[in-house]
Amino acid sequence: MTAKKTAAKTLIAAAMLILGAQAQAQQTPTSGTLVIVPAQGEVRANNDQAVATLAIEEQDKDKAAAASRVNQKMKQGLDIVKKEDPQASLKTQGYYTYPVYPDERPLPAGATPKPRVPTAWRVGQYLQVTTTSLDKLPKTVAAAQKVLTLNNLSFGLSPAATKKLDEQRIAATYQNLNERIASIAAAMGRKVSDATLDTVDFEGSGAYAREAMAAPAPMMMMRAKAMDSAEVSEPSFEPGETTLEMRVVGKVKFK
Repeated sequence: MTAKKTAAKTLIAAAMLILGAQAQAQQTPTSGTLVIVPAQGEVRANNDQAVATLAIEEQDKDKAAAASRVNQKMKQGLDIVKKEDPQASLKTQGYYTYPVYPDERPLPAGATPKPRVPTAWRVGQYLQVTTTSLDKLPKTVAAAQKVLTLNNLSFGLSPAATKKLDEQRIAATYQNLNERIASIAAAMGRKVSDATLDTVDFEGSGAYAREAMAAPAPMMMMRAKAMDSAEVSEPSFEPGETTLEMRVVGKVKFK
């Protein structure tokens, strides 16, 4: 027997083994098989709520004077926002008072360090404004900026809008689960009617949460330099949209 004939027989035998293995795999019984099926659904909606953080900071050698100016300007800012947007939800937060020390110079060798004495005081406060009046927002912010500074701004969905979209989100997630079950059944060579949905676990239901807005550190805040009477041009805002997601895991059993 020649080497060529021997090699040919070996290739034929290998091919037959592969075909046999494939045929055996295709004939693997799937009755009683339990399949874990993950799925996901999402809905998108235009943001209808804004959360703005306004701030005021003053610095003075006299701590009481700095605090007095902060208190006065925060009250002015509150009155302005209430006038421009009566429906807004307001929350004052993050009142702080910090000493300001002079720059330290290197001491000569052997010198005794002196106690640090503040040269001034920094006093500030934040105001959180939550509103769904997005059409009024540029005017409201511009009016408030005559006294306060805009420290942060974020857009999202109001609780009412989120609740309204929840039904759509559940429907989209469940539809995706059914589509994936159909695809798995087809891959197994089974009919969808052979599959029984044993368990549905809505993972992360209601877990989509807006990030809590934390007041930034006072060192990161810019002081207001404009006078109270100065006019401020209206800023431009684009609310954008939010995507709400939901995950589900289904246990499917084939007959």
